[in-house]
Amino acid sequence: MRENARVTSSDKGDYQELVDEISELLGAPATLENRNFELIAFGAYDSEGDLDPSALDPVRTRSILTRRSTAAVRHWFEGFGITRATGPVRIPRTPEAGVYRGRICLPVRHRGVVLGYVWLLDYDPGPTDRQLAAAMLVTGRIGALLADEAQHGADLTRELRAVLTAEPGWPRDMAVAELRTALGARADGPHTVVCVAPWPSADPDDAPSVRTLPGARALCAIPWGGGTSHALKAVGESGQSLVLLVGLRSTDTLTPAVSAATRLLERAGASGAGGAGRTGAGTGGASAQDGTTGRDGGPVRTTAGGGGVAAGIAAARTGLDELGTAWAEASAAARAALAEPRLGPVARWAAIGPYRLLTRLPPEAAHDPALHGLLSPAHRELARTAEVYLDCAGQAGRTAAELGIHRQTLYYRLSRVEQLTGLDLDDGEDRLLLHMALKAARL
Repeated sequence: MRENARVTSSDKGDYQELVDEISELLGAPATLENRNFELIAFGAYDSEGDLDPSALDPVRTRSILTRRSTAAVRHWFEGFGITRATGPVRIPRTPEAGVYRGRICLPVRHRGVVLGYVWLLDYDPGPTDRQLAAAMLVTGRIGALLADEAQHGADLTRELRAVLTAEPGWPRDMAVAELRTALGARADGPHTVVCVAPWPSADPDDAPSVRTLPGARALCAIPWGGGTSHALKAVGESGQSLVLLVGLRSTDTLTPAVSAATRLLERAGASGAGGAGRTGAGTGGASAQDGTTGRDGGPVRTTAGGGGVAAGIAAARTGLDELGTAWAEASAAARAALAEPRLGPVARWAAIGPYRLLTRLPPEAAHDPALHGLLSPAHRELARTAEVYLDCAGQAGRTAAELGIHRQTLYYRLSRVEQLTGLDLDDGEDRLLLHMALKAARL
């Protein structure tokens, strides 16, 4: 028995083990959520065959599939006093609220503070008082683990922020050393950095729990556009970005980072920032080799409209020595995804092409005098024509098909581009200048 054992943050597998233990004690599948109703673990229990289909009511299904509940669901359940309860709370079935089965809520507390909830579907005749008492002992062990990890996560948040916002040199070296000490052996493993921007809130309470993100080591919010590199200063956005340090199985796959980025985009979209949260198959973003393929074999991506939210993922590294560089790459990839929809909204640094160079340039580099007239609102269609033409390697047939216009119309527009810019589209260097300037203007 482990009721009196101290549970530390190193016991990463204990959440699932403890939830499974409760499921066995009570003879019913249980789920564990933190106090923000974000799913941490759910237990599988099957005594004699398939689970009753009525158990999968809309509220339960959403919680398991999206790993969180809506604000309305949270408010409804809290109305039964679960935030103040010290023992099991029975909640009746309410079909009109999507709750087709009654619930039993076991509040997870530590030193008088509620840190989460264990949920199980009520059944007839239901668990006995003795079973519920045994299950409450297990919730005490869960509470100790949650409390330890909350403290551990807060420390890592402070250290991660210090690493990313410090000036180069000695202060950053100290911050990296402290972060390395806090991570222990994990600091020497493979990892990457994820940047989600713009993040809708600077309030730490609005950030998701590290425990709900696959492979997460630490996260923090820092000003979007802050920092010392051109890649950060050029953003021109106000507000915050959310930065996540993600541990990887190896430097060959970014799957945990893609999963975490997608979940953060869903969270940002639910908070009202842009159009994140809708999924579909498309091009760009995470590659199929990262394990994120759609039904048609293409990569799954979240559609973020103009003014939305995007995520960038840095190249994988081993150790923490290049954490500042990784952050600059992740931030640059997020900027590229916001500027070029086909790249995002989850963009890998390795896949953003010329934006790897453009995001490193100072803002004034995007304003070449030759393009002043072309980039005016009156000539937006000409600018688009020029960009598509250059994207198609100067092939008139491909360009006309892409734009849905006749070749003669294309030739007329290109001649107008030359007149406005003074550039010769038969000259390689002029083409290079025009192409890079058009891409830079997106940033």
